[in-house]
Amino acid sequence: MSFLRPGFRGERALVTGIAIDATGSGMYVPFSLVFFRHVTGLPLTVIGLVLTATGLVGVAALPVAGAAVDRFGARGVQLSLYVLRGVSFACFPLADHLLTFAGLALLTAVGTRAFPAVLQARIAELVDGTDRDRMQALQRSLGNAGLGAGTLIASLLIATAGDAGYLFAAYLNAASFIIAALLALRTPVSVAPAAKNPAAPGGSYRMVARDRPFLTLILANLLVALGYTSLTVLLPIYAVGWLDMPQGLTGVAFLVNTVLCATLGVPVAALARRRFTTRSRAAAGGAAMFATAFLVQILLGTVRPHNVPLLMAGVLTAVIIMTAGELVHSPASGALSQAAAPRALRGRYLAAYQLSWSIAYALTPTLFTALLAVDGRLPWLLVTVTTLLGGLLLLRVERSLPAEAVRYPAPPVTAAATSPA
Repeated sequence: MSFLRPGFRGERALVTGIAIDATGSGMYVPFSLVFFRHVTGLPLTVIGLVLTATGLVGVAALPVAGAAVDRFGARGVQLSLYVLRGVSFACFPLADHLLTFAGLALLTAVGTRAFPAVLQARIAELVDGTDRDRMQALQRSLGNAGLGAGTLIASLLIATAGDAGYLFAAYLNAASFIIAALLALRTPVSVAPAAKNPAAPGGSYRMVARDRPFLTLILANLLVALGYTSLTVLLPIYAVGWLDMPQGLTGVAFLVNTVLCATLGVPVAALARRRFTTRSRAAAGGAAMFATAFLVQILLGTVRPHNVPLLMAGVLTAVIIMTAGELVHSPASGALSQAAAPRALRGRYLAAYQLSWSIAYALTPTLFTALLAVDGRLPWLLVTVTTLLGGLLLLRVERSLPAEAVRYPAPPVTAAATSPA
């Protein structure tokens, strides 16, 4: 039960803000292209080009955000990004011109791309030990639950309010960031004063670039992150285009993944902590589960049964195995990156680590579609190989990382446990 107990004052406010943020994003992101076409009147190709270009520029904000965290602390940067995202989304209904739309899209991309690394640094400021692994699992569970709930709410809004539903979704998403910021104000600057340190004199990204074990950790995460994107980028077009599944059924796979992540994230992370001796081995174990799921997809794509229930059973089996891998890998790898980052340069280190996620999501749409044009199984073969390589790198780098980062901390000893019988 200690794995579920709040670890610091203000934790409930922080995690509630994460859930509200995710719910707002779930209400808006799935319908963003349609919304922008409705507001701007621009062709979808132009809208897609603007979002891609601003998204790539937004990646450049990551190093800046990391340096700001080291200089000012993660709390102040977190609050600033919440406000930036809230104001940007609130102004989107006014973006009826290409230049206005591009400017607001750029501001939003900067906030969206930089925020995950800042949140990771913020969590690292507030928790340590077993609480770090618990918060990683809790954050992912709440994020998935919020995205699912937000998508459902927006669907109901659009179904009942028509085009006005898109505007409501945009304003509610903007409000979610402001509410999350107000909740974040209720959290302490840090649990311990030493948790907020300015960057060491002369500290810069050159120090990150010279840290070969951490660079290996980044590379391992990039290789595994390519597999993470397969659920949203690859599976829909593979299931319909290669397996000839009815298009409406692919949504069931996303629903299963969302529900399992939302309900089992924390219990599975606690179980993984008991089953694996180190965070790196737990993360590698999760990567192995990913590879198993991808092999199931390859098998299914080879047999290609002309039976919808059988196809659905095969796809769901692969998704469930992949979800299990996600629930094991994500908390362990996230906590490992936080613990391996030197405290004084934590912002820069975690910003560099977050680049692995951004690069993976930028590469895979083009990569997957190119391979699908040759053979539907090739993308799954690619991510099978990359996740296995990522898992092997996690095992290999274990000896080079600080022991206190790799090992799971011993659970805290309660007064009841130490009292004499």
